[in-house]
Amino acid sequence: MKKLYKSKENKVFCGVIGGAGEYFDIDPVLLRVIWLLIVVFTGIIPGIIAYFIACLIVPRKPEMLAQ
Repeated sequence: MKKLYKSKENKVFCGVIGGAGEYFDIDPVLLRVIWLLIVVFTGIIPGIIAYFIACLIVPRKPEMLAQ
């Protein structure tokens, strides 16, 4: 079963969106642009809070799986 982890390679701040890109096999840059548009058009503070919650919830990739 595939699991969502923070990305170590496609990381800008915390690696959450990069990890989502790896999970869904989508370019992380495209996901970042989509996330930025969602945050700007729905209100900046709730989007930032949601990202920080995701930083706390999404686990880091275990070392033995990172290879």
